[in-house]
Amino acid sequence: MQTPYPTPTAATLLDAAQTAKRLPYPLLVRELALLLADLSVQVPARLVQPLPGGARLLIMPALDAHTAITKLITFTPANAGRGLATIQGDVVVFDVATGQRQLILDGPTVTARRTAAVSLLAAQRLAPNTFGPLLIVGAGVQGRAHLDAFAEGLGVKQVVIASGSAASANALAAHAQSLGLQARVVTNADAALGECPLVVTCTPASTVVLSALPRSDAFIAAVGAFTPHMVELGPELCRYVAEHGTLVVDTVDAAHEAGDLLQAGLDVTRFASLADVIRSEAFVVKGPVLFKSCGWAGWDLAAARAALAFSS
Repeated sequence: MQTPYPTPTAATLLDAAQTAKRLPYPLLVRELALLLADLSVQVPARLVQPLPGGARLLIMPALDAHTAITKLITFTPANAGRGLATIQGDVVVFDVATGQRQLILDGPTVTARRTAAVSLLAAQRLAPNTFGPLLIVGAGVQGRAHLDAFAEGLGVKQVVIASGSAASANALAAHAQSLGLQARVVTNADAALGECPLVVTCTPASTVVLSALPRSDAFIAAVGAFTPHMVELGPELCRYVAEHGTLVVDTVDAAHEAGDLLQAGLDVTRFASLADVIRSEAFVVKGPVLFKSCGWAGWDLAAARAALAFSS
């Protein structure tokens, strides 16, 4: 007798390059927007387990009507000084109907690309001025991912790079130039803020790296701080945008995770989320925009959906 479901097979294990290939930015952005409109999506609270030496183990499940994922990630800040990746782990993808594993995606690649795609989606919907130059503060993995995403998704042609590591900044500038972009390295991010309507901060978030007040047409995506104790943006900057501009968080979970905003004494629950923006037919934007991204397993679910939908 024929069984209703196929015989279980080994899940496809994808390395970093194979994972990236299945997550092109246009497809990722589309799946992110679709996920925010999908009422079947469920995202339980993530578990953050402290590890020795200031590291963390993050366990992040999510599911919709067809697909379930669990992301297992370690975040080890000390690895930055060891020549090792600070984020490591996997995203395991399951079929809801059969319980079979379908894919095992490289976790750091998913994290980098889905985070940059979320910032890109927010910029496409919210940025008053998308022409650039783009200021990137932090020249690590996220800096490169955001450069790639904004160049492809917004057509940015000029990038200004600030980093605590001159070697990292120069390497990212060289990468930008290899893409045909104009790139230069600066030592003072605040001084560059006045000439850059597009800004991304993606540092280890151990200290304030941007405190000057932004232009009236600025869009700032702050992605480095994802716990109440982490911070990248100065409190006056955050309060200024909250009063005179538009402040949007990636999800309602930011209410207890957005260190930049919490340390500025802001009531995060009063700000719109990216879902509110996507579901609104006419979301009103005024003044400078601050998009605070803390991360969410729903973004990893969207990446899994994109990887399953990808066709070479």
